[in-house]
Formats: sequence, C-alpha cells, structure tokens
Amino acid sequence: MPETIEIQLKKGVLTLCVLALLNRRESYAYEIASTLSDAIDMGEGTIYPLMRRMQSDGQVETYLVESPSGPSRKYYRLTDAGRRALEAQRSEWRGFVRAVETLLDDAGQPAAESAEQGAEQ
Repeated sequence: MPETIEIQLKKGVLTLCVLALLNRRESYAYEIASTLSDAIDMGEGTIYPLMRRMQSDGQVETYLVESPSGPSRKYYRLTDAGRRALEAQRSEWRGFVRAVETLLDDAGQPAAESAEQGAEQ
C-alpha cells in the first residue's frame, strides 16, 4: 500500500523541524520527539536514528546533564554546520511552499480561464 502524502511530507521535513527546534533551545531526544508528536503527529521511534545521523553529519553535538529523577540526559545543540543546514533547508522549504501554493492557486481556475490569462500575457 503506498504511503499517504502526509507521511511523505512528514518524512521530508523532519530534519528541518528538528533543526528549527534546536535553534530555539537545546533539548534531549524525548523532548524533541514529544514536541514533534504534538505538532505534526510524528512517532517517537523516528527521532533517535535521525539524531544519530545528524550527530554523525556534524549538525548537532551532545552533552550530558544530570537528572534528579533518573539517569543523565543526553542533550543536543546545533553546531555551526547545523545552523547553516537550517538556513539552507528553511530557504528551500519556503521556495517549495511558494511553488506549491502557486500551483494550487492556479489549479482553482478552470482550464479555459487559465489558458485565456496565459494568452493575455
């Protein structure tokens, strides 16, 4: 069964969302996963492999913080490479959204009306 467009879109923007969250403040994986779950209904299991990949790509670095209620937590923070990746992906995302919005707006016009406007230009 093919994936729905919603699942594909979530997979496509997951890294961008994590970069944006970490740009706001440093955080640990479970907190990031909870935020993403609330915001875009993203499953918790997808975040851990992504965080490892982002760390190996040099976009994030980690440090441990003692927790009063259990084991230490591994916190993530953006590196300079992560901030550059965020800016690049944010720009690409905004351009993509504009292009899709243009297509959707044009799709609302009947074909004959759209052709007439093209001939007028």
